[in-house]
Amino acid sequence: MHLKAFAKKSTRSTTLAAAITLVAGSLLTSAANLWAATPITVKFAHVVAENTPKGKAALRFQELMHERLGDKVKVEVYPNSQLFGDDKVLEAMLLGDVQIAAPSLSKFQKYTKQLQIFDLPFLFKDMAAVDRFQQGPVGQKLLTSLERKGLMGLGYIHNGMKHLSAYDPIRVPADAAGKKFRIQTSDVLAAQFEAVDAVPLKKPFSEVFTLLQTRAIDGTENPWTNIYSKKFFEVQPYITETNHGLLDYMVVTSARFWKKLPDEVRTEMKKAMDEAIAYGNQVAREQEEKDRQLIIDSGVTQVISIGEQERALWVEAMRPVWKEFEKEIGADVIQAALDANQP
Repeated sequence: MHLKAFAKKSTRSTTLAAAITLVAGSLLTSAANLWAATPITVKFAHVVAENTPKGKAALRFQELMHERLGDKVKVEVYPNSQLFGDDKVLEAMLLGDVQIAAPSLSKFQKYTKQLQIFDLPFLFKDMAAVDRFQQGPVGQKLLTSLERKGLMGLGYIHNGMKHLSAYDPIRVPADAAGKKFRIQTSDVLAAQFEAVDAVPLKKPFSEVFTLLQTRAIDGTENPWTNIYSKKFFEVQPYITETNHGLLDYMVVTSARFWKKLPDEVRTEMKKAMDEAIAYGNQVAREQEEKDRQLIIDSGVTQVISIGEQERALWVEAMRPVWKEFEKEIGADVIQAALDANQP
């Protein structure tokens, strides 16, 4: 009897264990099915118009993700500061309120000082030099410079070289003296304008048109795509083609969000982002000259070209800014950027 009772008890235990295993397996399957059925929402926030290089890159990313992952991932694009401005989007990302953004490189100052390299005036000769630097070892390493702050760089999107717009013609540094220029939240850009005795004002991009329209500021620095898409040329009689600086963006996500993604989703998302960035950069190259010509053809504003002698005056006035920020950025980083000017 004792052996029979033991056998009966063992059978009950085995049956119970099997039932528990079956329930656990069912729960895991249900959880997996729930994960598969619930799309991953990716909010992509930026501050420019949809017809700009960054705007088109964001829409291309959305399109590619839908093509490749269908309902598994839902990408929502919010242009024109609809969700967050560049001054707030990185904080929102760390809180999980947005998953992808592409702020101007000037916006990362409080997260890493090295990215200030992109704000130094008259550093890059042209966009080809920018490409060589960004795709080279130093430029790629800068994408990882944010990780200790919980952010990950996924790539660079071009917008182009910057020019000065104003209510009065500006040809030499003395013409900028005393004038108020809107800048991004960058100490380098502030020093750049202070070097020519101008007054830098840090203001959100979304407010620039109104600031110009009401003459609260005298001018701006922007690439052709921003000047045209945001209609700044309609309220600025003069644009000086200085090519004095760079306005590019870094596509960024939170390290926490990125690492939590399923492997296959992360792989496809990176591929789609690389393709979208390449597309956006091609748009930037094509659109720069197109928007410049549209502004000229409008007849609303006058485009001023400066000669080598005038350009030399600007370079001489602003070059001390390099030395001022050399320690924060790194002399080796600045040298790598200078080396990129040679094909």
